[in-house]
Amino acid sequence: MVSSKDIIQRRARRVRRRIKMVSHDRPRLSVYRSNQNIYAQVIDDLRGCTLVSASTLESDLKKSLKSGADKEAAFAVGKLIAERAKKAGVNEVVFDRGAYVYHGRVKALAEAAREGGLSF
Repeated sequence: MVSSKDIIQRRARRVRRRIKMVSHDRPRLSVYRSNQNIYAQVIDDLRGCTLVSASTLESDLKKSLKSGADKEAAFAVGKLIAERAKKAGVNEVVFDRGAYVYHGRVKALAEAAREGGLSF
């Protein structure tokens, strides 16, 4: 019997494998969501370092948001990560949704990042 944890890990591996095939040396925009917060990082896999990051735990965002776990918060994090990435000279990324379905908070973050000027 396959557990739900195995299914999630398999989905994450499948997504990461696909990202490696299409990345063409672009950094990846990685998303992590917990029950209370959402996090985003732009990672350069060639150098093995994080270029920029943003999350709902940051004090300026935390004060302005009602909750860190809704679409509004994800949209704010997406805007912030796009702004910081543009400032760091990153215009094109590959979106890494991990094991999460492209829906809800993950989709809101992606749309905000696109609106902020990142292309993927």
